[in-house]
Amino acid sequence: MKKLKYLLLLFASSTLIGCGAYSFTGADIGTAETFQVNYFKNTSNLIEPGLDLDFTRALQDLIQNQTSLSLVNSGADLIYEGEITNYRISPTTATANSTAAQNRLTIGVKVQFYNKKDSEKDFEKSFSFFYDYTGSELLSGTTKTTAHDEIFERLTQDIFNASLANW
Repeated sequence: MKKLKYLLLLFASSTLIGCGAYSFTGADIGTAETFQVNYFKNTSNLIEPGLDLDFTRALQDLIQNQTSLSLVNSGADLIYEGEITNYRISPTTATANSTAAQNRLTIGVKVQFYNKKDSEKDFEKSFSFFYDYTGSELLSGTTKTTAHDEIFERLTQDIFNASLANW
């Protein structure tokens, strides 16, 4: 009975070691240990105060929550930088009175990703996402907070997937 337990333990150990470390997020950080997210300046035509800092923090938080990487201010193995290139509100549908029945907030970012451990994974890409809200609402208060949160969630996840997900 004791030998059977040892054999099962040996089998389980070799299976886990053979498969390598498993990540529920699908993150492939390789040998990287640190990351940095440089400030994402807002260069869009419409400037929303605080958007740049909020987006930078949202990207930092997502990477910290989905990997074991440590956030550093400089000299990181993985570096994210870029700018917010688009912040636009536009009507998507109209009423019979020629007013907006629904509006769309679109936020776009341009990202440069540098992997100092594997430069073949470096990239420069643009990402964009939107949030629709009724034309009778103003983009302020909880509507604006909800819109920014949903857009940031999608944008940061898309950036994460492009840079670290190995699906």
